[in-house]
Amino acid sequence: MGSSVTFPVSLRALDQPLTGKTSVGARAFCGFQGCFCRERPMHQPQVAVVGAGVVGLSTALCLSQLGPPCAVTVVADKVTPHTTSDVAAGMLIPHTYPDIPISKQKQWFRETFDHLFAIANSAEAEDAGVHLVSGLRASGVPIVSRRLGDLWELHPAFDVVVNCSGLGSRQLAGDAEVLPVRGQVLRVRAPWVKHFIREGAGLTYVYPGASDVVLGGTRQEGAWDLRPDAQTSRDIFSRCCALEPSLRGAAGLREHVGLRPGGRGVRLQAERVRGAAGTLRVVHHYGHGGGGVAVHWGAALEAARLARSCAPAAPAPPAAPAPRL
Repeated sequence: MGSSVTFPVSLRALDQPLTGKTSVGARAFCGFQGCFCRERPMHQPQVAVVGAGVVGLSTALCLSQLGPPCAVTVVADKVTPHTTSDVAAGMLIPHTYPDIPISKQKQWFRETFDHLFAIANSAEAEDAGVHLVSGLRASGVPIVSRRLGDLWELHPAFDVVVNCSGLGSRQLAGDAEVLPVRGQVLRVRAPWVKHFIREGAGLTYVYPGASDVVLGGTRQEGAWDLRPDAQTSRDIFSRCCALEPSLRGAAGLREHVGLRPGGRGVRLQAERVRGAAGTLRVVHHYGHGGGGVAVHWGAALEAARLARSCAPAAPAPPAAPAPRL
């Protein structure tokens, strides 16, 4: 779905010189803590969400909406339109995760469906479009464009770190199980195509969107190449034209490649990581493969609840001075 919402970002403190002795992580994030300490209520827990794809932004939004209040910041090296979520066709089709109970998967999908159905029946439906795209609904969550080398770079500025970095968890969480599943799709202009067509196991599909039609696709496990392959594009186009011959008259063909975080299944769990600098509270939320769109809201609600349960109790705000008699 489309969105025209902007994200307020304040980075002026990032340019301040460092003073005193700091760790490598603190130097890499120079001035970051000071920026948010001055601008955000310090009686609220500080929570960082790493990753700005559909899973990360949904988790940030859920955190900002659930009580009690906390201060949420999204940290990502790539934002829309450069995330894997932007490459996805965005169809709400259930996926199966072997390590997650079926009842939990049904709950995630139902909550996601209800959320998107409400949007489809709202005044924002036209702006939202058919496909889901990373966005914000007036919660004021800032996004900081930053490439992390280690989650410890967020310590001690944040009380909890929610790791929604997808494939980036190979480095940030040391998880060698998460592997790329390469997906290549085509987008064309074919406004006469009004209904989706999905063949067999879903490897070949035609999904009409708000402004174009997505033709797919591929599932290449372990492939890291982000460059479109010309022969693969010809194969995709041929397969889709066999399903819908009128696509041969489509215009404006564009190629896109994304790497889905696959290999291990969903990891949604809390972890306390101890190091020389102290303890880092982390909630891992990644590994949705090609099904992130189908469960993003329900899974994000659960990740947000888990993150809140990990956050330290917020100190009471200072009491107002007693009136003078």
